[in-house]
Amino acid sequence: MPLELILDNISKYIHLTDEEESTFTGLLQLKQLKRKTIWLSEGEICKYSVFVVSGCLRSYTVDKNGIEHVLDFAPPDWWIADMYSLITQKPGIANIEAIEDSELLLLSKNSQEKLYMTIPKFERFFRILTEKALAANQQRIVDNMSLTAEERYNIFCKRYPTLIDTLPHKQIASYIGVTPEFFSRMRSALLRKG
Repeated sequence: MPLELILDNISKYIHLTDEEESTFTGLLQLKQLKRKTIWLSEGEICKYSVFVVSGCLRSYTVDKNGIEHVLDFAPPDWWIADMYSLITQKPGIANIEAIEDSELLLLSKNSQEKLYMTIPKFERFFRILTEKALAANQQRIVDNMSLTAEERYNIFCKRYPTLIDTLPHKQIASYIGVTPEFFSRMRSALLRKG
């Protein structure tokens, strides 16, 4: 099951032969994380691209006042990493935590580089992932500057439909950039509107 899910994910962008699939899956490491386990802490160097098989991860930063700012969520069939740290191999800016008990497949930076040499089409796959992440992050910055909280919440609901009813409200509030109290009032008003 874990390998089937990741191979289906990859097949959306590139076609692998049976031998290439075998080479790729041989580089993956299976990891189980308990809920509330920190996978990566700010200041550490990100050495893996992480594929979520089950459960859910979140990446976030903590400001100087101790307030968390959620950057991203990764439900099943999503990839996650501290992209800045993974690419530069410098200390990272994000924390990555398991929100639920999670099963992950890890691909190390070194293995990823080897893949580029042995199966060049993986460069295309990871380029597409990186481009999509860059475009989504840029759009999110623009949305945060120009849209209302309600509009940002609607975008969140479209991006993460499976998480709407499972995530703590304070994490959704942090993602859309509002206080938990404001989020609660806004959500109640939206539910009343139907």
